[in-house]
Amino acid sequence: MPHQIIEYSKNLVPQLDITKLIAALHGCAAQIEALPLAGLRTRAFIAEDYAIADQHPDNAYLAVTLRIGQGRSDALREEIGKTLYECLCAFTADLQASTPLAISYEVQEIDPVTRWNKNNLREHLAKRFLEGDK
Repeated sequence: MPHQIIEYSKNLVPQLDITKLIAALHGCAAQIEALPLAGLRTRAFIAEDYAIADQHPDNAYLAVTLRIGQGRSDALREEIGKTLYECLCAFTADLQASTPLAISYEVQEIDPVTRWNKNNLREHLAKRFLEGDK
């Protein structure tokens, strides 16, 4: 159940190709064995209204949260987070060089007692794999 949630300030819209960022982070996460592909979701939301630091209009932010189920060690969660944070930083390197930008990546565990979900994607993925339609 790895879900990456990207939130970013509206003033990044002209400078940030969010479709490519989603693809980069999703692709990076898909390569991490500890994150099951069938549960992987990556999505983005624009913050229309925000205040950052001294409220200068050039100030921007990009915050990514990875929500995962419990059961992974601290070391593994740290390794996952560092890998995805490095992917995020590499993707935004040029933007960081030209824009006052706050970037964060956080890994959060989901409490299984207060989470409910239903998912049939594994069956569909298996069928596609067997049919050769990845």
